[in-house]
Amino acid sequence: MNEKQYDVIILGAGPAGLTAGIYLSRAKVKTLIIDEAMPGGQLILTYEIANYPGIEQTSGFMLSKTMRKQAADFGCTILTNTKIKNADFRAAAKTIETQKGDIFSAKAVILATGGRSRNLGVVGENKFKGRGISYCATCDGDFYQDKEIIVVGGGNSALEEAVSLSKYASKITVVHQFNNWQAFEHAIEEAEKNPKIEFLMESKVVEFLGKESLEKVKIENQKTKEISEKSIEGVFIFIGYQANTEFLKNSTQLPDNVDIINKWGEIIANENMETEIAGIFAAGDARAKKIRQITTAVSDGTVAALSAIEYIQK
Repeated sequence: MNEKQYDVIILGAGPAGLTAGIYLSRAKVKTLIIDEAMPGGQLILTYEIANYPGIEQTSGFMLSKTMRKQAADFGCTILTNTKIKNADFRAAAKTIETQKGDIFSAKAVILATGGRSRNLGVVGENKFKGRGISYCATCDGDFYQDKEIIVVGGGNSALEEAVSLSKYASKITVVHQFNNWQAFEHAIEEAEKNPKIEFLMESKVVEFLGKESLEKVKIENQKTKEISEKSIEGVFIFIGYQANTEFLKNSTQLPDNVDIINKWGEIIANENMETEIAGIFAAGDARAKKIRQITTAVSDGTVAALSAIEYIQK
């Protein structure tokens, strides 16, 4: 068992965590990043990025690779494919124990564990993520200029994003498994009056088909159970969002009478990325907020790092 001390530990190596690592390490703060998978988070699922300021076009993989190199070059230690067994945030020195038996301690911890869009969980979905299947209209909408697409979902996000995507797509079919919407009236009205949007109610996507990229979807009618195929190049899925905070509920010891998770599983933090626990900060998609983009994650990571530096220097 190895025990090592750091000034700051960052949980998560997505855009928020890597940015925090860059700022901290460049400031000569001894920093450790731990991630359960590979660096990049949801970023590596984005096949093409065209709206990141200062970069004309790149892939999510390449952008995350650059961020990781920057953090490492400044001296940040990065552990990947490392699962957390236990965490204790009750004392001034926060401790993290991994399933490999290593114990790390730090004066401050930045929770940048990210999140994930809820999946449909059907055949072909994982294969075509970033290759015809998207969970972000802002990120990928302009790739479908004058093309026909499908939007899956029946809540506010699905209807609002369908309207947003109508700036690009020639036709949008909203596929919803129920016969009524789970959305506010204004969102329903905006979608229903849009001439580019059609609705396929009481239906659900049951399979994605294609070779290198998405080519077709299979759709099942919930009443008749009839399955049809539709040729399509793009599908946007908006059935909810889930923060990666399960470990905070299951394996983390917090101070008495303190809960930093809201009812949606998101971490509650103020504009300085501070939670109610001294020395615990949050950044990126795991934090309770409205807008989730690469740029907002990077912004959160910057603020969290600077707040952490101020905290450990007190």
